[in-house]
Amino acid sequence: MRALKKIMAALALTAVLAGCSADNILSSIQGGKADTVQTVSRPAVESAELQFTHPAAGDTIAVFDTSAGVFKAVLFSTEAPQAVQNFTTLAQQGFYNGLTVTRVEKDFVVEAGQGADGRGTTIWNGNRFSAETTDKLHHYSGALCAAADASGDCASVFYVMETLPGSSSVTQELIDQMNAAGWRADVVSAYQTAGGAPYLDYTDTVFGQVYEGMEVVDTIAQTGVDEAQRPTEAVTINSVSIETYQ
Repeated sequence: MRALKKIMAALALTAVLAGCSADNILSSIQGGKADTVQTVSRPAVESAELQFTHPAAGDTIAVFDTSAGVFKAVLFSTEAPQAVQNFTTLAQQGFYNGLTVTRVEKDFVVEAGQGADGRGTTIWNGNRFSAETTDKLHHYSGALCAAADASGDCASVFYVMETLPGSSSVTQELIDQMNAAGWRADVVSAYQTAGGAPYLDYTDTVFGQVYEGMEVVDTIAQTGVDEAQRPTEAVTINSVSIETYQ
């Protein structure tokens, strides 16, 4: 695990140097509304990785009804039990209903769940839980994640990875570093196809994967933002419902 965390730091530096062009940075922080919504072509990911073999009958799913449309994510309670318990219970209590998206970084993440205090909460009297990390779940495009604070703990704040597929987000340099560090071939292959942010692995909690409606997430990601990366026009979460996949 220590070796992996060292690699995360190296990958993060590479991402800053090689993966974030000036145009991408400007498009993330400049205000205003996009003239047109661009469609992101996302290939089907043929992989044995957990995030791409589900949902299956009986799985718990979350249905996000937003002002931009509906998207659905499968949840992984075995691999991230606290994150899923906290998220599903809060959703069933209506915590997320009416909240707005509070952070948008195009080609990177869409984030919400802060609540009135701007920090988020938990079902354990607000006490946060430690990040749940595993080699079974990764920050592929479409990953649903519980954001970690400066101390490495998580609460109700979540984000969806909106990175572009393939080499647009996972450069050959990142792939070479992953291979040199001994990452599993299936993980590297999935990142090559889906895209994502491997430098975030083992830093917070991946607890789900969007399997339907990723185009809605892509639309939200093109919302105009201010200098703090907050949408200049509200994107509202009407509701989050917890259901069983049939």
